[in-house]
Amino acid sequence: MKLIAANSNPTLAKAIANHLDTPLAKASFKRFKDNEIFVEIQENVRGEDVFLIQSTSFPANDHLMELLIGIDALRRASARRITAVIPYYGYGRQDRKVGGRTPISAKLVANLITTAGANRVLTLELHAGQIQGFFDIPTDNLFSTPVLERDIREQHKDPAKLMIVSPDVGGVVRARALANRLGADLAIVDKRREKAGVSEVMHIIGDVEGRDCILIDDIVDSGGTLCNAAAALLKEKAQSVSAYCTHGVLSNGAAKRVEDSMLKELVITNSIDPHGVKAKCKKLRDVSVAPLIGDAIWRIANEQSVSSLFE
Repeated sequence: MKLIAANSNPTLAKAIANHLDTPLAKASFKRFKDNEIFVEIQENVRGEDVFLIQSTSFPANDHLMELLIGIDALRRASARRITAVIPYYGYGRQDRKVGGRTPISAKLVANLITTAGANRVLTLELHAGQIQGFFDIPTDNLFSTPVLERDIREQHKDPAKLMIVSPDVGGVVRARALANRLGADLAIVDKRREKAGVSEVMHIIGDVEGRDCILIDDIVDSGGTLCNAAAALLKEKAQSVSAYCTHGVLSNGAAKRVEDSMLKELVITNSIDPHGVKAKCKKLRDVSVAPLIGDAIWRIANEQSVSSLFE
């Protein structure tokens, strides 16, 4: 087994390697002067089971090209099997046509990864489960629920006071799964716009008075939905509101928005390198998914069940 890290999240890649007690293989991901990407695998990988670790986070296009060119380099170096380990699958939010003459970019990226030569994909918390069907190669979609559950149990000792909250109707399945594992109640934020350009009107489904509310989502981008939901929950007399999200995209001043909001804290995983935004937001904290991804890699390499990680 060989582990190779591209440039998107070297800290996570090193943590995965440490968890597996396997050093990262030597590889170079460089730029020519015109910013074209050049990849060189600096170890023999012929006949090896290779795992290429690369999130397609900001800058998404550069990191996606690094992934594709890295896969091509490994294929031409005669690797036996190439697994693209993508902790954050960029373009995953474009998983359907939202209007006339619009793309389904999640499918396009899946085609590119397959055509480049990947034999399988390992990813974390896809924005929509059906994206697995966009790939014609085996795809394992891990869930961050065990990692988030462990942290919530450490931070909140009384499950009777907990209320797991979905920030929108689309996230109810995710929130209910976590609530069941914790033995907590479930509430839902019903989010609507009365008309274009008018701020959202929020209604809370469930009694949150006196409860420690935890908002659960897969992606936090601008942070507006979570911050507005926190204000709506506190208006309904919730005792406190925290948020747990798998992927901390945090673009367009999101860190400051969270810092200025009524959220007690925002907890994200390190699927996207958080170091650039942690200094801007004291309410931001990250938990590591390296053990989860490392265990999945070990199981794939040894032809064992990955789904049993969540049983």
